Amino acid sequence: MSQTAIKIKAVPEQSFAGCLDHHGLGPLRRDRLRELQVNVGRLCNQACNHCHVDAGPKRIEIMTWDTMEKILEWAKASGITAVDITGGAPEVNPHFRRFVDEFLTLGAQVTSRCNLTVLLETGQEDLASWYAQRKIRLVCSLPCYTQKNVDAQRGDGVFEKSIEALKRLNATGYGRGETLVLDLVYNPGGAFLPGAQEKLEADYKQRLKEDFGIVFSRLMTITNLPINRFAHFLERTGQYDSYMQLLEENFNPATVPGLMCRHLISVDWLGRVYDCDFNQMLDLPLGDKPQRHLWDIAVKQLAGAPIAVDSHCLGCTAGAGSSCGGALA
Repeated sequence: MSQTAIKIKAVPEQSFAGCLDHHGLGPLRRDRLRELQVNVGRLCNQACNHCHVDAGPKRIEIMTWDTMEKILEWAKASGITAVDITGGAPEVNPHFRRFVDEFLTLGAQVTSRCNLTVLLETGQEDLASWYAQRKIRLVCSLPCYTQKNVDAQRGDGVFEKSIEALKRLNATGYGRGETLVLDLVYNPGGAFLPGAQEKLEADYKQRLKEDFGIVFSRLMTITNLPINRFAHFLERTGQYDSYMQLLEENFNPATVPGLMCRHLISVDWLGRVYDCDFNQMLDLPLGDKPQRHLWDIAVKQLAGAPIAVDSHCLGCTAGAGSSCGGALA
């Protein structure tokens, strides 16, 4: 795996907002809303050490059907055509499948962020075929193509289960054409930036095909943002300041137009809104205004509205950039 070395020196006294201003790009404002991202809960069958959601088997935050109905009503009235459903493991929410089907009824394109191992959980034996029947786009976590690196980041045995899940998805047709999209996600195993997305994708495709006969659509590289579990790791290992310095030194103005916060809204398990999933985890409300629910705002209020930012946003603009869709430049 490619690694970007951390250069040790004093951390520059420059905020994310300062970086934007320096390049004539601030303040950051919203573009037209193109996608709704919904976190249906923090319950997960895994507890990965890089998880910015702090998800795990003991979390009790679960979106109710009543909240889902309100979101669906808003989406219908607002003409939403793309929905990204995440968690935790979204599939463990008892209303997940009904929620997806209702969005499909509205004509929306649905993306599900799957951790792969959930396909092996009791009661989820038909999940791969259920996804395939509905042509749901899948974005699946696989931080490396080797067992050692995956298990170190996500827990013992996760790599083996992930490979089995990918084989099940391939057997339904996922990753073999344009209809059933199977994207994988790489994130670094430490305090460094991702390598070049195109090069990593080629490496993944070669190794997974040769070693396991697995195919997939494309690879996304996502930078670890310094929040929650990864921030705790940085603090424990004395790398927090140097990692923030790395992000600041690699600020790339070319990434700003494509930042995900400019075209999506993130909704938490209670229906509250944020500029992105990371802001959600930091409880930084949409536009840095008082907390609101999705159904309390109108789409026409969003275009041109300010975006709430803080120092963690440097993670999305460092190097080739990072978003829920992978590299930005």
